[in-house]
Amino acid sequence: MIISQVLATGGIWFNLAGTEFLVDPGPGSIVQATQRKLNPEHLEGIIVSHRHLDHAADVNIMAEAMTRGGFKKHGRLFAPRDALETEPVILDYLRRRLEGVETLEAGGSYTLGGFSFTTPVRHVHGVENYGMVFRTGKYTIAYITDTRYFDELARYYHGDLLLLNVVFLDPKTPAQAIESNMPIDHLSVPDVERLVTDIRPKVAIMTHFGMGMYRAHPWTIAEKLTEKTGIRVLAARDGMTFHLSELDKA
Repeated sequence: MIISQVLATGGIWFNLAGTEFLVDPGPGSIVQATQRKLNPEHLEGIIVSHRHLDHAADVNIMAEAMTRGGFKKHGRLFAPRDALETEPVILDYLRRRLEGVETLEAGGSYTLGGFSFTTPVRHVHGVENYGMVFRTGKYTIAYITDTRYFDELARYYHGDLLLLNVVFLDPKTPAQAIESNMPIDHLSVPDVERLVTDIRPKVAIMTHFGMGMYRAHPWTIAEKLTEKTGIRVLAARDGMTFHLSELDKA
C-alpha cells in the first residue's frame, strides 16, 4: 500500500474531548490532511506506535506543521524509546520546537489536552510497538496496532470502539512468510473474529489493509464478521469519519 497508494497511508486523525491529535502519520499524511481540510496547526500531539515507515514517515513534516513552521513552540510527540533513540523518527531541530517528547512504554499512562491514554502492552512485532487505549469522560477507544495475535491480547483492549490493523486475509505460516518476504507479525481476519468476540465492543473498525485484504473487499468481510459476531464491524476507507455519538446507537 505504501508503494502503490491504492489506499492512503496518512494515519488516523482524532478529535477527543476537544483535543485534536494524529496517530501514526505514514507517507502522505500532510497531503491527506490538507486535502481533507484538516489543519495540522490545530494538532496538540502526534503519537507514533512504532518506527516503521508506514506509521512514521511523515512525523517530521506533521511536527513542522503543528509548530507553524517552527514559529510556535507547540505540541507533544509520543513514541517508543527505539523510535526516539535507536533510529530516531524525529529530527533534532524539530524536537526543540515541540513542547515535549514522551517515551511510550508497556503499562504507560499519558495525558494530552482533555483526555488520557495508556499503552497497556508491548506488541509482538519487529520493533518496539504499542497499541493505545484512549479514555474520555464518556467513551473508551482501543486501538490495536500492528502485532501478531497472542492469547492475552484481548484483555488489554476493552472499549466502546475497537480499531484494529488487519493486514492479512488469512493467517500466514512461517514458510509462507519466507516465501513472500512478508513478516507474519500482523493480524488476519480470523484474529479479528476472535478479538471482537472476546472484547465485545459496541463497534469495531478494521483498517491498515494489505493488498490481499483489499482485493477481497474489506467491506464484504466486515459484513460477514458482523453476522458472525453480532457486533457491528466496519471497514475503514480513505477519508472516513466516525462520530462517537454513533456508539450510543449500538
